Amino acid sequence: MRWEAQRLDVEDTSALPGMPSIRGLLRSVQVPEFPGLTFHEVRAKSALNAVPGDSSMPFPYTINPYRGCSHACAYCYARRTHEWLDFDSGRDFDTQVVVKTNLVDVLRKELTRPSWQREHVALGTNTDPYQRAEGRYRLMPGVIEALADSGTPFSVLTKGTLLRRDVPLLAQAAQQVPVGLGISMAIWDDDLHAALEPGVPSPRARLDLVRALTDAGLPCGVFLAPVLPGLTDDEASLDAALGAIAAAGATGVTVIPLHLRPGAREWFMAWLAGAHPALVPRYERLYARRAYVPAEYRAWLSRRVAPLLTRHGLDRRSSGAARQADGPIATGVPGDEEIGFPNGSLPTRGLPGVEPPGTRRPAPPKDIPEQLSLL
Repeated sequence: MRWEAQRLDVEDTSALPGMPSIRGLLRSVQVPEFPGLTFHEVRAKSALNAVPGDSSMPFPYTINPYRGCSHACAYCYARRTHEWLDFDSGRDFDTQVVVKTNLVDVLRKELTRPSWQREHVALGTNTDPYQRAEGRYRLMPGVIEALADSGTPFSVLTKGTLLRRDVPLLAQAAQQVPVGLGISMAIWDDDLHAALEPGVPSPRARLDLVRALTDAGLPCGVFLAPVLPGLTDDEASLDAALGAIAAAGATGVTVIPLHLRPGAREWFMAWLAGAHPALVPRYERLYARRAYVPAEYRAWLSRRVAPLLTRHGLDRRSSGAARQADGPIATGVPGDEEIGFPNGSLPTRGLPGVEPPGTRRPAPPKDIPEQLSLL
């Protein structure tokens, strides 16, 4: 194993691969409960990650308990970030998971600093905080409690039904601070789901999670993402998905077509060439110039989606972008510049510590270090 020399029982605790200035790896472990996964336990220098001031994201800070993701989504936009740790963006991203074991302790210290302004903190913007590793390390309950106790608004985006474990804790936190919750789902065909997102709970399980959240009085927006050209963008598939989302009680929905960043592009296109070779030329044309689909496709998808939103009553619960039949729908995913967030997925706007969309943020406080190694 490439990190064998960095185990606790070896004196040389050198830097993470590709990060010569960063230390903190404690050990690399494999456990029977999670076959095929290796957890690299590290001590993080910081928990709060400042979003660049010129970003269009509606939150100034993020927290990412894990790097890499056992959900193994072939289309995941975060894949290339694993290369910063000298891993590949394919199989390594799916199986080599970095765990910030001291995250809660570091977070509590950062939240007590006089410079902390209790601004919106987002979780799940890179890799999923409720992936399988969370079942072992249980970092999220401490994160939720720390944010709520400090008066900090926060949001969580996930595909992981393990979030259901923390519904009582989230309901309690929502009494203290504004909370937003988002669930991501897109693929309703069982075979396609198994092929493209083999580590993700089933769509039915995620719909049950949406219902559990709304039954608990919590907001829950759904990202119908990514919509896959030629695979899941037909009217029947979209109608079935939106109908199920509406029946689950989602407070909002945003429909987002696939985009392919470097890293994800290679991994997804390799799958497509093997599973649906006839679609390869179309995808090469759609994504010839950039990671996002052209405006023509976005407009076409928007026109297709608009009457379905109305049919299922989601036009009254959707983000503004998704409601506009004649305008472009959201074209990105959390972490990208072109994005729409469904109602319920962000903390309630207008409350202390929750800045309105489009507000340009000042530079982050100097005493909260930028987390260069473990974003």
